[in-house]
Amino acid sequence: MIGNQRITDYIRSLEPDMEPVLECIEREAKETFVPIIRKETAALLKTLVAGTRPKAILEVGTAVGYSALLMASVMGKDCHITTIEKYEKRIPIAHANFKRAGRESDITLLEGDAEEIMKGLSPESFDFIFMDAAKGQYIHWLPVVLGLLAPGGMLVSDNVLQDGDLIESRFAVERRNRTIHSRMRDYLYTLKHTEGLETSIIPIGDGVTLSVKI
Repeated sequence: MIGNQRITDYIRSLEPDMEPVLECIEREAKETFVPIIRKETAALLKTLVAGTRPKAILEVGTAVGYSALLMASVMGKDCHITTIEKYEKRIPIAHANFKRAGRESDITLLEGDAEEIMKGLSPESFDFIFMDAAKGQYIHWLPVVLGLLAPGGMLVSDNVLQDGDLIESRFAVERRNRTIHSRMRDYLYTLKHTEGLETSIIPIGDGVTLSVKI
């Protein structure tokens, strides 16, 4: 948890009800312990998509399709989402969720290794990219991701602060999390110090970065 829990609870209490199908998918994900985007982060993501009006969105990490459907609910009619998922057990669930939400024609799910798939996509073909996959891979994927981002496009990365553990010494976190801890610190430093990239780190949810390709 980052920040004050009472403030977070209050912010969440203000959220209006979602479409019934999204409410159902959210509930099912929680019941089956599938990690999905947090409510306050979801509100930010939807606002960014609604405000930037992208034509082509790339999502890295589909899970069960919840965040893709959130973005689809506010994107323009001429926008299309391409989303990537490797975990085989979740792929049919995502397809089923896209179908019951009536979004099969708006969302293309690519199955397999994210890095290999991204290397086969057209350069600068996306004006909005949402990263929500294996946190330890963000730093390795970054060059490929930035190559896919069009000038003026936005990269949104979720789960970057590790519930606040990122500010601790790597020796203060559990041994199994130390590699991710180091890589995420490298990722945030690189985002903030890459020429031609303007980045803000926002401490909501589990931490979000917004990066614009100048």
